[in-house]
Amino acid sequence: MKPLLNQASTPKNENQESISKSSASGRRFRGLHFRMKAIGYQLAAAITFFTRLPVWKIVTIPAEAFSNIICFWPMTGIITGSLTALAWLGSSYFFSPIIAIILAFAARVLFTGGFHEDGLADFLDGFGGGRTKADVLRIMKDSHLGSYALIGFVLYYSLLFNSLNSIPKEVIATIIFVSDPFSKFLAILPMNLLPYARTENESKSKTLYKNLTFPRWIIAVIFGFSPIVILLDVKLLPALLLPITILIITYLLLRKKIGGYTGDTCGAIALLCELGFFMAVSGMYHFINLK
Repeated sequence: MKPLLNQASTPKNENQESISKSSASGRRFRGLHFRMKAIGYQLAAAITFFTRLPVWKIVTIPAEAFSNIICFWPMTGIITGSLTALAWLGSSYFFSPIIAIILAFAARVLFTGGFHEDGLADFLDGFGGGRTKADVLRIMKDSHLGSYALIGFVLYYSLLFNSLNSIPKEVIATIIFVSDPFSKFLAILPMNLLPYARTENESKSKTLYKNLTFPRWIIAVIFGFSPIVILLDVKLLPALLLPITILIITYLLLRKKIGGYTGDTCGAIALLCELGFFMAVSGMYHFINLK
């Protein structure tokens, strides 16, 4: 009888093992599906947060998705960079280069709602007029435009428009496109090296962003650097040094003055690094006689 019992139990054991494997595969599939769904929500949240595209009308985005959007910031830079470059190309057929540049960046402001420009204005007022950490944070939260922001914007746009206008027309679209995601990648770095300078309740967006894990760094690097690797003339690679220098200077300033970062400072860093890249490219064409 014993051998018969053992033989009878074998199919049952095999069946249980098959069910167990099937259950494990199902759990892995559900786990993968959940992670992919979460990434999809975070991608939609990033587009909603950094642009005016009405993704929220199509997808109901959970609130927790917004704390994981930073790795997709350079990706939204590809979107806004594409729009700005296309606006330049379209406008340049009808207007002079300088007018086409102004119209292109006006289109970007409309597309993003002036999100980063607002951050730059607050940064200029706060760090220009504030002496202590409390002063800087208080001034940056004030919605009124101060003299530092006004003067700073005149200088900022004067440098931006003239820098782009001084480089060859055939490369302007490429320079505009590659600079946007790269500068936004640079702005991510202080967010992972410094603490948030306010509390969550004091945040304008009421969201604290999570530090990037290694896989999310890979995502940010791919979106931030792929346009440069694919499109930028290798002779212009040294122009990346100026925005990196601006990043280092602003990082040290943030650490010294407020001991951390805010959303406004990150938007300001992105725009200042972008401006630095435009200026460096202009300098390479004019003072190094780049051909």
